[in-house]
Formats: sequence, structure tokens, C-alpha cells
Amino acid sequence: MPATWGAQTACLDIRMPGRDGIRVAQALCGAEAANPIPVLVLTIFALDEYIFGALEAGVSGFLLKDADAEQIVDAVRSVSQGQGTIDSSLTRRVIREFAQRRRLHPVTPDRADTVLTAREIEILLLLARGMSNDDIASELHVEVSTVKSHLARMLPRIGVRSRLQAVVWAYQNRVVRVADEEEPAPASKDAKP
Repeated sequence: MPATWGAQTACLDIRMPGRDGIRVAQALCGAEAANPIPVLVLTIFALDEYIFGALEAGVSGFLLKDADAEQIVDAVRSVSQGQGTIDSSLTRRVIREFAQRRRLHPVTPDRADTVLTAREIEILLLLARGMSNDDIASELHVEVSTVKSHLARMLPRIGVRSRLQAVVWAYQNRVVRVADEEEPAPASKDAKP
């Protein structure tokens, strides 16, 4: 839908005429979205089920409609640039919920494939090979913005803040493995028998 419109960012309400905003958000930016775009939810509803439902769907921002015009413009710009934004009145609730969930469900190697999508694991493996976003996009035949969207959603889920930390996490959690040290190195052409 947005690809045909050329949309780069979507701004949705939770309740829209004939549509469920969380389902629309999931279609636009969720793990299974073909060409995910950043989504900002702008709503009057500050209910936990809406806040966390939207965040779980993959939205990049959640803002209440009582925000002033400057805050809304800043939020749209922030989300468009791949950053996240949460209404300041909701931040404490989001942090508390996130901390509770992390205690209940820590990320472990055997849970990596339940925390990350197959595409995110694929991107993580390419990242571990030292590839840039451009290289990864080329390898996977997707847009660079798609790679960035996947990274933006993946990093918080594994509890890291940067690409480098993601690679370290991948090795520590055995998502990426170092080649067996017992394996002989390939012989060079100059080596003598």
C-alpha cells in the first residue's frame, strides 16, 4: 500500500474509520512487512494495551494528541530519520514495562530465533561479516532503508544500542560462531610442502 504512494513515514491513529491502527501499523512496519516504513502513532488513547500493542507492532513513535504542534513536527522528523520517540508522559510506564519483560524473558541463545525474525538474523549474520548497510541491502536485494528499519527494531530487542554491540551480542550468544580453530587454514600458494 505505502510503496505505491511513495510514503516514507506514516502517521496513524489507534482508531481510524474502518481500520484498526495497530493492525495497519503492523502491516506497514511489522516484522513481516515487505518494505517497512517508520510509523508514528498519534492518538488520544493512553491505554497500556494501545501503547504496548503499537510498540510490539513495530512503531517507531507514540505521541498523544495533546502534544503541541512543535512536538508533533519534531516527532515526525525524528521517526522519519530512523529514531524513536515516546510521549514524555508515557516514558516511565514504557520503561517499567520493558524492565519487567526483560526480567521475565531474558534473551538467551536458544531464544534468539524467537526474539528475532529470520530476516533480522540474516542481517545480523551479514553485519557480523563486517558489511555496511549498503552492502547488506545489496546482498539481500532490498533498500538501505529496509535494512535500517530492521536494525532499528532489532537492537532494542536484544538490549544493545549500536551495530558493534549487536555483533558482540551475536558472538556471545552463539548466533554467529567463530570457525573451529582445529580446522586447518587454507594453504597459501607460496607454502612449501
